Amino acid sequence: QVQLVESGGGLVQAGGSLRLSCAASGRTVSSYAMGWFRQAPGKERESVASISWDGSTTRYTDSVKGRLTISRDNAKNTVYLQMNSLKAEDTAVYYCAADRQLAGSTLYLDAKYFEVWGQGTLVTVSS
Repeated sequence: QVQLVESGGGLVQAGGSLRLSCAASGRTVSSYAMGWFRQAPGKERESVASISWDGSTTRYTDSVKGRLTISRDNAKNTVYLQMNSLKAEDTAVYYCAADRQLAGSTLYLDAKYFEVWGQGTLVTVSS
C-alpha cells in the first residue's frame, strides 16, 4: 500500500516561487504516473499537472503552463512541483496522487484516473 505525503507549501508573495514535494512510502511509485491537483476555497478540485512513470511525458492545465513544472526522481520515490511567478489565484490546497496504471499507458490529467491521494499542502499567495 503506497502512502503519499506532500510538503513545501506556505505563504509567498505574488511573483514568488515555491517547490512542492510528494514523498511516497510503502512501495515504489516508479512505475506509476503521478499528478498534482489543487482545490481553492469554495471551489472544485482542479487538475494541475501529470507526469509519466519515466518522466518523459508531462501534461499541464492551461492556466499553469509556463509557470509550474512537474518532475520526478524515481530513485528518491518523490515527485515535485516547481511553482514560479505565482499568482493569487494559485492559492489552494495542493494534492499529489498516483495513477497505478501499467507503465507506458496513456498519461491522464483527469483526477478520476488517480487512485491514491495524499493529504495535501496549503499554498497561499498574497497579492
